[in-house]
Amino acid sequence: MITSIDKNTALVLIDLQKGVFNYQTVHPAKDIIHNAGQLAAAFRKAGLPVVVVNVNPIGSPSMLVRADVNNGLPRDTAVQQQQLEAMKAGGFFDIVPEINVQPEDIHITKGTWSAFPNTPLLGILREKNITNIVLAGVSTSIGVEGTARSANENGFNITFATDAMTDLQLACHEYSLQYILPRIGETGTTADILHHLSLREK
Repeated sequence: MITSIDKNTALVLIDLQKGVFNYQTVHPAKDIIHNAGQLAAAFRKAGLPVVVVNVNPIGSPSMLVRADVNNGLPRDTAVQQQQLEAMKAGGFFDIVPEINVQPEDIHITKGTWSAFPNTPLLGILREKNITNIVLAGVSTSIGVEGTARSANENGFNITFATDAMTDLQLACHEYSLQYILPRIGETGTTADILHHLSLREK
């Protein structure tokens, strides 16, 4: 349940990019994108920061570790470069147009699950005196939860837009929503967040 939205709050949208939505999500992509777009428009209207995050794992240290599943990402440097160029050409990294990215939005490219490591995100939020972040995006159990864990460790209040996030696996989405996210933040719908956004102290 959402109790309030802080005066200094930022919206952080995780991996709402064309390449991610090439995968089959467990909720209709159009609904998730629509709700995220509503949040982005409302935050811009309120004069609050909108952080648009995309992911580019190519060449990140996380690609080199041993794991049972590596999601098909190459470890050879030359092959990585070839794949990177192909992904760029195919628009993999481009944010979906419904988010209507604006020049004043904050753009972050991450190489891991969380949007904080090896990016300027923490410094930007501190500089703007942000105390609360609203999180939405894909995937609930990976990019959203990973970013939320880092935000929690850095002392931010966190608000989760539950109908503006989805996953590739229903069990993972439901586990995060039921067991993990409520332990580190408040959960609610896009409508809940928009309501509390309008009530926040100016």
